[in-house]
Amino acid sequence: MVAAQAGDGAAYNTLLREIVPLIQRIARRRGVEGDRVDDVVQEVLSSIHRARHTYDPARSFTAWTTTISQRRAIDILRRTSRHSSRERHAPLAYEAYAEEGREPDRPRDEADRAKILKSAIAGLAEGQREAVEHLAIRELSLTEAAELTGKSKGALKVNLHRAMKTLRARLGGKL
Repeated sequence: MVAAQAGDGAAYNTLLREIVPLIQRIARRRGVEGDRVDDVVQEVLSSIHRARHTYDPARSFTAWTTTISQRRAIDILRRTSRHSSRERHAPLAYEAYAEEGREPDRPRDEADRAKILKSAIAGLAEGQREAVEHLAIRELSLTEAAELTGKSKGALKVNLHRAMKTLRARLGGKL
């Protein structure tokens, strides 16, 4: 570590590689299991990298690393504990419970939604249907739609507004 503090990159890489088994043993001794051990190793290596300037060469490097490793292992255990206390693994729960906020009579796929919307648009007055088709579906500008239909921009705006109001009322929560 002293060589690493002096800027020796090769010594630093060797040091980091060689302390991994020590970190793993400490993590396992603290009760960390499975792939969480790798998480502890990464956290410790990151902590050592950030704090390498604080290491005092007059003291034991192993003790310094052990302390950091124990603290990071505890951090991972706490994080894991908090996470697992809020969530449960229950694969059958997806089949047993309906989606929250989902109404059973609402359409399930885009094709059903498209059919409902197409039917609702077909039931609009001709001017409203024309405004929706040109401005909302084909996304023409007001100028382009006015030229195509022969109606004024104001009339198209009013028809679109009325059509949207009618569609909201008719469809309510169906889409």
